[in-house]
Amino acid sequence: MKIKPNIEWLYIFIPISIISHFTHQNEAALFVFSCLAIVPLADVMGKATEVIADKFGPAIGGFLNATFGNAAELIIAMIALSKGFVDVVKASITGSIVGNLLLVVGLSMTAGGMKYKSQTFSKTHSNAGATALIIASLALFIQTVYHYAAEHSHGGWSIAVQQKVSIGISFIILITYFCQLLFSLKTHRSVVSIQKEETDEPLHRWSMKKSTVILFVSTVFIAILSEYMVNSIEAVKQAFGFSEIFIGVIIVAIIGNAAEHSSAVLMAMKNKMDLALEIAIGSSLQVALFLSPVLVFASYFFANPMTLEFSIPEVVAVMAAVWITAHVVSDGESNWVEGTQMLCLYFILAVLFYYLPDR
Repeated sequence: MKIKPNIEWLYIFIPISIISHFTHQNEAALFVFSCLAIVPLADVMGKATEVIADKFGPAIGGFLNATFGNAAELIIAMIALSKGFVDVVKASITGSIVGNLLLVVGLSMTAGGMKYKSQTFSKTHSNAGATALIIASLALFIQTVYHYAAEHSHGGWSIAVQQKVSIGISFIILITYFCQLLFSLKTHRSVVSIQKEETDEPLHRWSMKKSTVILFVSTVFIAILSEYMVNSIEAVKQAFGFSEIFIGVIIVAIIGNAAEHSSAVLMAMKNKMDLALEIAIGSSLQVALFLSPVLVFASYFFANPMTLEFSIPEVVAVMAAVWITAHVVSDGESNWVEGTQMLCLYFILAVLFYYLPDR
Protein backbone atom coordinates (compact mmCIF):
# COMPACT_ATOMS: atom_id res chain seq x y z
CA MET A 1 0.00 0.00 0.00
CA LYS A 2 1.35 3.38 -1.04
CA ILE A 3 1.35 5.99 1.70
CA LYS A 4 0.76 9.56 0.54
CA PRO A 5 2.07 12.54 2.53
CA ASN A 6 -0.78 14.41 4.22
CA ILE A 7 -0.97 17.75 5.99
CA GLU A 8 -2.76 15.95 8.86
CA TRP A 9 0.52 14.27 9.78
CA LEU A 10 1.60 17.60 11.25
CA TYR A 11 -1.02 17.30 14.04
CA ILE A 12 1.58 15.30 15.95
CA PHE A 13 3.46 18.55 16.59
CA ILE A 14 0.60 19.93 18.72
CA PRO A 15 1.28 17.65 21.71
CA ILE A 16 5.03 17.83 21.00
CA SER A 17 4.87 21.65 21.24
CA ILE A 18 2.86 21.58 24.47
CA ILE A 19 5.18 19.02 26.10
CA SER A 20 8.23 20.97 24.93
CA HIS A 21 6.79 24.16 26.44
CA PHE A 22 6.04 22.68 29.87
CA THR A 23 9.30 20.72 30.07
CA HIS A 24 11.28 23.86 29.13
CA GLN A 25 13.10 22.21 26.27
CA ASN A 26 15.12 24.10 23.66
CA GLU A 27 13.30 27.36 22.82
CA ALA A 28 14.42 27.34 19.19
CA ALA A 29 13.05 23.80 18.81
CA LEU A 30 9.77 24.95 20.38
CA PHE A 31 9.54 27.66 17.71
CA VAL A 32 9.92 25.04 14.95
CA PHE A 33 7.42 22.64 16.57
CA SER A 34 4.85 25.43 17.02
CA CYS A 35 5.20 26.57 13.41
CA LEU A 36 4.63 23.03 12.12
CA ALA A 37 1.64 22.52 14.44
CA ILE A 38 -0.06 25.73 13.27
CA VAL A 39 -0.09 24.61 9.61
CA PRO A 40 -2.79 21.86 9.86
CA LEU A 41 -4.78 23.93 12.36
CA ALA A 42 -4.88 26.84 9.91
CA ASP A 43 -6.03 24.41 7.23
CA VAL A 44 -8.92 22.95 9.27
CA MET A 45 -9.83 26.43 10.53
CA GLY A 46 -10.21 27.60 6.93
CA LYS A 47 -12.36 24.58 6.06
CA ALA A 48 -14.61 25.10 9.08
CA THR A 49 -15.02 28.76 8.15
CA GLU A 50 -15.95 27.71 4.61
CA VAL A 51 -18.64 25.30 5.86
CA ILE A 52 -20.12 27.92 8.20
CA ALA A 53 -20.05 30.48 5.39
CA ASP A 54 -21.94 28.09 3.09
CA LYS A 55 -24.75 27.83 5.66
CA PHE A 56 -25.35 31.59 5.55
CA GLY A 57 -25.83 31.85 1.79
CA PRO A 58 -23.71 33.53 -0.89
CA ALA A 59 -23.74 37.13 0.39
CA ILE A 60 -23.00 36.71 4.11
CA GLY A 61 -21.05 33.52 3.44
CA GLY A 62 -18.85 35.23 0.91
CA PHE A 63 -18.21 38.03 3.39
CA LEU A 64 -17.21 35.53 6.12
CA ASN A 65 -14.95 33.60 3.77
CA ALA A 66 -13.23 36.71 2.46
CA THR A 67 -12.86 38.38 5.84
CA PHE A 68 -11.65 35.36 7.84
CA GLY A 69 -9.55 33.82 5.09
CA ASN A 70 -6.41 34.98 6.91
CA ALA A 71 -7.68 34.29 10.43
CA ALA A 72 -4.64 32.21 11.44
CA GLU A 73 -2.28 34.94 10.32
CA LEU A 74 -4.37 37.54 12.16
CA ILE A 75 -4.13 35.55 15.40
CA ILE A 76 -0.34 35.17 15.06
CA ALA A 77 0.01 38.91 14.39
CA MET A 78 -2.21 39.82 17.37
CA ILE A 79 -0.09 37.70 19.72
CA ALA A 80 3.09 39.26 18.32
CA LEU A 81 1.64 42.77 18.80
CA SER A 82 0.74 41.98 22.41
CA LYS A 83 4.38 40.97 23.01
CA GLY A 84 5.75 44.12 21.40
CA PHE A 85 7.11 42.54 18.21
CA VAL A 86 5.78 45.32 15.97
CA ASP A 87 8.54 44.91 13.37
CA VAL A 88 7.75 41.19 13.03
CA VAL A 89 4.07 42.03 12.43
CA LYS A 90 4.86 44.67 9.79
CA ALA A 91 7.33 42.31 8.13
CA SER A 92 4.67 39.55 8.07
CA ILE A 93 2.36 41.89 6.13
CA THR A 94 5.12 42.42 3.57
CA GLY A 95 5.91 38.71 3.53
CA SER A 96 2.29 37.66 3.02
CA ILE A 97 1.90 39.89 -0.03
CA VAL A 98 5.27 38.92 -1.53
CA GLY A 99 4.87 35.24 -0.64
CA ASN A 100 1.36 34.90 -2.07
CA LEU A 101 2.39 36.56 -5.32
CA LEU A 102 5.88 35.24 -5.99
CA LEU A 103 6.01 31.98 -4.02
CA VAL A 104 2.42 30.73 -4.41
CA VAL A 105 1.83 31.94 -7.97
CA GLY A 106 5.35 30.81 -8.89
CA LEU A 107 4.85 27.33 -7.43
CA SER A 108 1.39 27.07 -9.02
CA MET A 109 2.63 27.99 -12.49
CA THR A 110 5.67 25.72 -12.17
CA ALA A 111 3.70 22.70 -10.87
CA GLY A 112 0.87 23.20 -13.36
CA GLY A 113 3.30 23.90 -16.19
CA MET A 114 5.17 20.65 -15.57
CA LYS A 115 1.92 18.78 -16.23
CA TYR A 116 0.42 21.01 -18.93
CA LYS A 117 2.46 22.72 -21.63
CA SER A 118 0.41 25.90 -21.33
CA GLN A 119 -2.37 26.95 -18.97
CA THR A 120 -4.94 29.65 -19.64
CA PHE A 121 -7.08 31.76 -17.32
CA SER A 122 -9.38 34.76 -17.45
CA LYS A 123 -7.42 37.89 -18.41
CA THR A 124 -10.26 40.12 -17.24
CA HIS A 125 -10.45 38.60 -13.78
CA SER A 126 -6.69 38.32 -13.19
CA ASN A 127 -5.99 41.84 -14.50
CA ALA A 128 -8.72 43.25 -12.24
CA GLY A 129 -7.07 41.57 -9.26
CA ALA A 130 -3.63 42.84 -10.28
CA THR A 131 -4.94 46.40 -10.63
CA ALA A 132 -6.51 46.22 -7.16
CA LEU A 133 -3.17 44.98 -5.81
CA ILE A 134 -1.28 47.91 -7.32
CA ILE A 135 -3.68 50.37 -5.70
CA ALA A 136 -3.55 48.51 -2.37
CA SER A 137 0.25 48.43 -2.29
CA LEU A 138 0.44 52.12 -3.12
CA ALA A 139 -2.01 52.90 -0.32
CA LEU A 140 0.11 50.92 2.13
CA PHE A 141 3.45 52.43 1.21
CA ILE A 142 2.45 56.05 0.71
CA GLN A 143 3.22 56.47 4.42
CA THR A 144 6.86 55.61 3.81
CA VAL A 145 6.91 58.35 1.18
CA TYR A 146 5.36 60.72 3.72
CA HIS A 147 8.13 60.01 6.24
CA TYR A 148 10.94 60.81 3.83
CA ALA A 149 9.14 63.89 2.49
CA ALA A 150 8.36 65.21 5.99
CA GLU A 151 11.94 64.71 7.16
CA HIS A 152 13.15 67.20 4.56
CA SER A 153 10.37 69.74 5.12
CA HIS A 154 10.37 72.79 7.38
CA GLY A 155 8.10 71.19 10.01
CA GLY A 156 10.01 67.89 10.07
CA TRP A 157 8.77 64.41 10.87
CA SER A 158 7.19 63.22 14.12
CA ILE A 159 5.85 59.85 15.22
CA ALA A 160 2.60 61.46 16.46
CA VAL A 161 1.76 62.82 13.01
CA GLN A 162 2.88 59.55 11.37
CA GLN A 163 0.38 57.69 13.54
CA LYS A 164 -2.42 60.06 12.53
CA VAL A 165 -1.57 59.55 8.85
CA SER A 166 -1.55 55.78 9.38
CA ILE A 167 -4.95 55.76 11.11
CA GLY A 168 -6.50 57.96 8.41
CA ILE A 169 -5.22 55.81 5.58
CA SER A 170 -6.22 52.63 7.44
CA PHE A 171 -9.84 53.85 7.58
CA ILE A 172 -9.79 54.53 3.83
CA ILE A 173 -8.20 51.15 3.06
CA LEU A 174 -10.85 49.37 5.12
CA ILE A 175 -13.65 51.20 3.29
CA THR A 176 -12.02 50.18 0.00
CA TYR A 177 -12.01 46.56 1.18
CA PHE A 178 -15.74 46.57 1.92
CA CYS A 179 -16.43 48.23 -1.44
CA GLN A 180 -14.43 45.44 -3.10
CA LEU A 181 -16.52 42.85 -1.25
CA LEU A 182 -19.76 44.57 -2.24
CA PHE A 183 -18.64 44.57 -5.87
CA SER A 184 -17.58 40.92 -5.97
CA LEU A 185 -20.30 39.44 -3.74
CA LYS A 186 -23.32 41.56 -4.61
CA THR A 187 -23.43 44.04 -7.50
CA HIS A 188 -21.16 42.18 -9.98
CA ARG A 189 -21.13 38.68 -8.52
CA SER A 190 -22.00 36.99 -11.83
CA VAL A 191 -19.14 38.79 -13.60
CA VAL A 192 -16.28 38.12 -11.19
CA SER A 193 -17.24 34.80 -9.60
CA ILE A 194 -15.32 31.65 -10.47
CA GLN A 195 -16.98 28.27 -10.30
CA LYS A 196 -15.55 26.39 -7.31
CA GLU A 197 -14.50 22.81 -7.61
CA GLU A 198 -17.14 20.29 -6.64
CA THR A 199 -15.89 17.72 -4.14
CA ASP A 200 -17.20 14.76 -2.21
CA GLU A 201 -14.88 15.28 0.77
CA PRO A 202 -16.38 14.63 4.23
CA LEU A 203 -15.78 18.32 4.97
CA HIS A 204 -19.01 19.23 3.17
CA ARG A 205 -20.99 16.89 5.40
CA TRP A 206 -19.94 18.67 8.56
CA SER A 207 -22.86 20.08 10.51
CA MET A 208 -23.04 23.70 11.61
CA LYS A 209 -22.46 22.65 15.21
CA LYS A 210 -19.44 20.50 14.36
CA SER A 211 -17.93 23.25 12.19
CA THR A 212 -18.41 25.82 14.95
CA VAL A 213 -16.74 23.56 17.54
CA ILE A 214 -13.83 22.84 15.17
CA LEU A 215 -13.44 26.56 14.45
CA PHE A 216 -13.43 27.40 18.17
CA VAL A 217 -10.98 24.63 19.15
CA SER A 218 -8.59 25.37 16.28
CA THR A 219 -8.66 29.09 17.14
CA VAL A 220 -7.77 28.34 20.78
CA PHE A 221 -4.89 26.05 19.82
CA ILE A 222 -3.56 28.50 17.21
CA ALA A 223 -3.58 31.24 19.86
CA ILE A 224 -1.68 29.02 22.33
CA LEU A 225 0.86 27.86 19.74
CA SER A 226 1.28 31.40 18.41
CA GLU A 227 2.23 32.53 21.91
CA TYR A 228 4.79 29.72 22.14
CA MET A 229 6.15 30.72 18.74
CA VAL A 230 6.35 34.45 19.48
CA ASN A 231 7.94 33.88 22.89
CA SER A 232 10.66 31.84 21.16
CA ILE A 233 11.63 34.52 18.64
CA GLU A 234 14.60 35.77 20.65
CA ALA A 235 15.92 32.21 20.99
CA VAL A 236 15.57 31.67 17.23
CA LYS A 237 17.44 34.89 16.52
CA GLN A 238 20.34 33.72 18.66
CA ALA A 239 20.31 30.09 17.51
CA PHE A 240 20.00 30.65 13.75
CA GLY A 241 21.09 34.25 13.34
CA PHE A 242 17.73 35.28 11.88
CA SER A 243 16.68 38.92 12.10
CA GLU A 244 13.15 39.92 13.13
CA ILE A 245 12.47 41.17 9.61
CA PHE A 246 13.47 37.78 8.11
CA ILE A 247 11.32 35.91 10.63
CA GLY A 248 8.34 38.12 9.74
CA VAL A 249 8.79 38.33 5.95
CA ILE A 250 9.67 34.68 5.34
CA ILE A 251 8.85 32.35 8.25
CA VAL A 252 5.70 33.83 9.82
CA ALA A 253 4.24 34.69 6.41
CA ILE A 254 4.71 31.13 5.11
CA ILE A 255 3.30 29.50 8.27
CA GLY A 256 0.22 31.76 8.31
CA ASN A 257 -0.60 31.02 4.68
CA ALA A 258 0.65 27.44 4.27
CA ALA A 259 -2.82 25.91 3.88
CA GLU A 260 -3.77 28.39 1.14
CA HIS A 261 -0.40 27.84 -0.55
CA SER A 262 -1.03 24.12 -0.91
CA SER A 263 -4.60 24.67 -2.14
CA ALA A 264 -3.46 27.00 -4.92
CA VAL A 265 -0.76 24.59 -6.11
CA LEU A 266 -3.21 21.66 -6.11
CA MET A 267 -5.71 23.68 -8.18
CA ALA A 268 -2.99 24.54 -10.71
CA MET A 269 -2.04 20.86 -11.01
CA LYS A 270 -5.68 20.16 -11.86
CA ASN A 271 -5.48 22.81 -14.61
CA LYS A 272 -7.64 25.25 -12.61
CA MET A 273 -5.36 28.27 -12.89
CA ASP A 274 -8.25 30.72 -12.49
CA LEU A 275 -8.94 29.32 -9.05
CA ALA A 276 -5.23 29.13 -8.15
CA LEU A 277 -4.75 32.81 -9.03
CA GLU A 278 -7.92 33.79 -7.18
CA ILE A 279 -6.56 32.13 -4.01
CA ALA A 280 -3.13 33.78 -4.25
CA ILE A 281 -4.15 37.26 -5.41
CA GLY A 282 -7.28 37.28 -3.23
CA SER A 283 -5.22 36.43 -0.13
CA SER A 284 -2.78 39.25 -0.90
CA LEU A 285 -5.67 41.69 -1.23
CA GLN A 286 -7.08 40.54 2.12
CA VAL A 287 -3.74 41.22 3.79
CA ALA A 288 -3.31 44.65 2.18
CA LEU A 289 -6.89 45.91 2.48
CA PHE A 290 -8.21 44.16 5.61
CA LEU A 291 -5.50 42.63 7.79
CA SER A 292 -3.14 45.62 7.78
CA PRO A 293 -5.67 48.30 8.87
CA VAL A 294 -7.19 45.95 11.47
CA LEU A 295 -3.73 45.41 12.98
CA VAL A 296 -3.13 49.17 13.09
CA PHE A 297 -6.33 49.67 15.10
CA ALA A 298 -5.65 46.62 17.30
CA SER A 299 -2.14 47.81 18.15
CA TYR A 300 -3.58 50.65 20.25
CA PHE A 301 -5.32 48.13 22.54
CA PHE A 302 -1.92 46.55 23.24
CA ALA A 303 -0.24 49.90 23.95
CA ASN A 304 2.13 49.22 21.03
CA PRO A 305 0.89 51.64 18.33
CA MET A 306 1.81 50.41 14.88
CA THR A 307 2.06 52.53 11.76
CA LEU A 308 2.13 51.32 8.17
CA GLU A 309 5.51 52.86 7.49
CA PHE A 310 7.72 50.20 5.94
CA SER A 311 11.43 50.06 5.20
CA ILE A 312 12.69 50.78 1.68
CA PRO A 313 13.61 47.08 1.06
CA GLU A 314 10.06 46.07 2.01
CA VAL A 315 8.57 48.70 -0.31
CA VAL A 316 10.79 47.57 -3.18
CA ALA A 317 9.98 43.88 -2.53
CA VAL A 318 6.20 44.41 -2.61
CA MET A 319 6.31 46.73 -5.63
CA ALA A 320 8.48 44.21 -7.50
CA ALA A 321 6.14 41.33 -6.60
CA VAL A 322 3.02 43.25 -7.66
CA TRP A 323 4.61 44.48 -10.90
CA ILE A 324 5.92 41.08 -12.03
CA THR A 325 2.61 39.38 -11.15
CA ALA A 326 0.63 41.97 -13.10
CA HIS A 327 2.98 41.49 -16.06
CA VAL A 328 2.83 37.66 -16.00
CA VAL A 329 -0.98 37.41 -15.78
CA SER A 330 -1.64 40.15 -18.36
CA ASP A 331 -1.73 37.72 -21.32
CA GLY A 332 -4.05 35.17 -19.66
CA GLU A 333 -1.57 32.34 -20.19
CA SER A 334 1.20 30.76 -18.11
CA ASN A 335 3.91 28.10 -18.35
CA TRP A 336 6.51 26.51 -16.06
CA VAL A 337 9.37 28.87 -16.94
CA GLU A 338 7.35 31.92 -15.85
CA GLY A 339 6.72 30.16 -12.56
CA THR A 340 10.41 29.42 -12.00
CA GLN A 341 11.31 33.04 -12.78
CA MET A 342 8.90 34.23 -10.08
CA LEU A 343 10.36 31.71 -7.64
CA CYS A 344 13.87 32.95 -8.44
CA LEU A 345 12.83 36.51 -7.57
CA TYR A 346 11.28 35.30 -4.30
CA PHE A 347 14.50 33.56 -3.24
CA ILE A 348 16.57 36.61 -4.24
CA LEU A 349 14.40 38.70 -1.91
CA ALA A 350 14.73 36.00 0.79
CA VAL A 351 18.53 36.36 0.62
CA LEU A 352 18.16 40.14 0.92
CA PHE A 353 15.98 39.88 4.04
CA TYR A 354 18.22 37.22 5.58
CA TYR A 355 21.19 39.58 5.59
CA LEU A 356 19.16 42.76 6.23
CA PRO A 357 19.69 43.92 9.84
CA ASP A 358 16.77 44.81 12.11
CA ARG A 359 15.47 48.36 12.16
